[in-house]
Amino acid sequence: MKASNLERRIRSLMGKAIHQYAMIQDGDCILVAVSGGKDSLALLHLLKTRLPRIPISYTLMPVYLEMGYNQYASTLMRDYFESQGHSTYHVEITDFATFAHSSKNLKNPCFLCSRMRRKRLFQIAEEQGCNKLAFGHNQDDIIETFFLNTLYGSVLSTMKPFQPLFKGQINLIRPLSFIPAPVLGRFARLKALPLIRNACPSAIDSKRSQVRELLQTLYRSNRKIRGNVFHALQNVDTEYLL
Repeated sequence: MKASNLERRIRSLMGKAIHQYAMIQDGDCILVAVSGGKDSLALLHLLKTRLPRIPISYTLMPVYLEMGYNQYASTLMRDYFESQGHSTYHVEITDFATFAHSSKNLKNPCFLCSRMRRKRLFQIAEEQGCNKLAFGHNQDDIIETFFLNTLYGSVLSTMKPFQPLFKGQINLIRPLSFIPAPVLGRFARLKALPLIRNACPSAIDSKRSQVRELLQTLYRSNRKIRGNVFHALQNVDTEYLL
């Protein structure tokens, strides 16, 4: 796919998600949770470059929380935010990941780490007056979460593209919900985004990585499976569920 066609496809899918779920309104202050991966950096880039082409205005505030394994990355992210013209941003070094993997935590390290990170993001959003919190979760993340919750949580559920929290004081949005992960990977390489390697010891051997590997095998066997599963999550027939 040509570079221009790739970017056009991504913008179209993101715009479709934003409009279908009414994610963004005029005057919004959007905290963009940047992890340093392809998805969150692509989201920040796309939300910023979208502004000149739409009839509304919103404010972006990139936030990068270093989780304890890549302290050098905080400087990289700070430099990148400034180079892209973000006058307001937040970069913070934490010990969330190292604590979650320490002997002080006997539970699931991924659950605790994610919970601590999200709690801090909520705090920053409140401090900065942001009414939206944007995550870079893509179509594959939503599908994987569905299988994780089904196989290990015994519940049919997944992440929602739009989710009001705390009685609507802040709304969680996922504008990349309709975009497959491989497409975002190609986009990140095209734009030479400054990706940060995930140094978390659970990144390779986790329940999510196992589910992802299983799904990738299915996707290779039939290119329609990814789309079929995603559409099934929007076409639930409750009459045929227990």
